[in-house]
Amino acid sequence: MDHFIVREMRLEDYSVVIDFWRQTPGLRLSEVDSKENLDLFLQRNEGFSFVAESAGQMVGSILCGHDGRRGFLYHLAVHHGYRKQGLGRQLVNRCIAKLAASKIDKCHLFVLEGNDSAMVFWEKIGFQQRKDIHIYSRTI
Repeated sequence: MDHFIVREMRLEDYSVVIDFWRQTPGLRLSEVDSKENLDLFLQRNEGFSFVAESAGQMVGSILCGHDGRRGFLYHLAVHHGYRKQGLGRQLVNRCIAKLAASKIDKCHLFVLEGNDSAMVFWEKIGFQQRKDIHIYSRTI
């Protein structure tokens, strides 16, 4: 396994992180992924989101936050050369530990239709697909 370090995500990571996300198949970006919005998210959820680096290169990232009742994970991305080595699981586990320390007892995430490898990963690490709810969205 290649060496990597995991640390808290900072706003200064934005340009590298957004490029990393753009290169990650199965991850869709929108206007809510602006630098200003990421700044607000990181401020509201200080210490909950992480990046992984190896030899100065971004190799993993995850956004995590909560609303006081439920946790949410977004944009888990692992460089293809670092997959199946435990990095994704490590990033998720760090987030889950932060949520648990904040007394958050349930965590949700969204997987885009057709992203089969993500579905396999999430189920493998103990997440269950919900069949009893539907997501509704509205742009404000």
